[in-house]
Amino acid sequence: MLFSVVVPVYNVADYLPKCMNSLLGQDFDDFEIILVDDGATDGKCPALCDQYAAQFPERVRTIHQANGGLGAARNTGLEAAKGEYLFFVDSDDYIAPEALSVLAKEIHKAHADMYVFGYWCVEGEEMLPIEAMKAPRGEPFALKDCPALLLEPPMAWARIYRKELFLDTGIRFPGRVWYEDLHTTPKCLYRARQIVVLPQMLYFYLLREGSIMRSSNIRRNLEILDAVETVRRYFEESGELAQYYDVLSCLAVEHTMEAAQRVLMADPEADILPDFLGYVQKHFPDYRKNPMLSWLGRKKRIVLRLLEWKQYRLLCTLFTMRRNQRNKNGRG
Repeated sequence: MLFSVVVPVYNVADYLPKCMNSLLGQDFDDFEIILVDDGATDGKCPALCDQYAAQFPERVRTIHQANGGLGAARNTGLEAAKGEYLFFVDSDDYIAPEALSVLAKEIHKAHADMYVFGYWCVEGEEMLPIEAMKAPRGEPFALKDCPALLLEPPMAWARIYRKELFLDTGIRFPGRVWYEDLHTTPKCLYRARQIVVLPQMLYFYLLREGSIMRSSNIRRNLEILDAVETVRRYFEESGELAQYYDVLSCLAVEHTMEAAQRVLMADPEADILPDFLGYVQKHFPDYRKNPMLSWLGRKKRIVLRLLEWKQYRLLCTLFTMRRNQRNKNGRG
């Protein structure tokens, strides 16, 4: 079997049918679907998962477990997988009908450890294409050949993995934390012998109310610091911190800035705001001299400067104006 598609399920009964229709409607058939019911409490998802397994017994398996979080559900799925490659699909998202056939063709060319692809960001009627941009396309390479790939969004679903990449290294997703992808994806990139970046956009990521990135629990954004530190320490313990120092410094700046922005939009007076840049200043004290900051672009570098000056209310105003302008353009 070529693919195991692992779908963690938790209180998403309104979204799971669209996700499953996209999987069951693939123009490719050498795959299984593993639904991991992560202790859903909505009274619908466990039964829905069982219905799919009963209706499509040769294609779908359901595993029920006590709630352990998204990472724990993915770990359960990868350990039960029979396929050569793992595709983690969130249950409120969906994939292109040709996704698996496109990936299969690429696998037969190179049998790389990881394939990275673009995706569509879906919000209401709006769809924004997000391409994988910071790496050469089509030809296999290792992270050392293109360290900037660490600056790509780390979402687990924006790539597929050879199963042994997890099994041989012991890499797993953390449970019950935010930013589990950032904890995990950089480690997989480092351990992958061959990586291939594809131009196709094969995944549809749904931005919806109730998602983690829109949670009102702003203090949990501090968990970004644990994730960044886990990555920094992993490279340090592997003896590779010096080689990847600049890109890890830039990664720390970018992700802590994004978390700070989420907090700012919720509460520009939040007492945790200095903690984000404080982490960078402690662990990457020379970050201002890092040539890779150019990857951030001019707008993000302006945001960084305003964070350094603690101009939180000004930043909040700028973010609000940008959001309002984007919404206005979308309506137009």
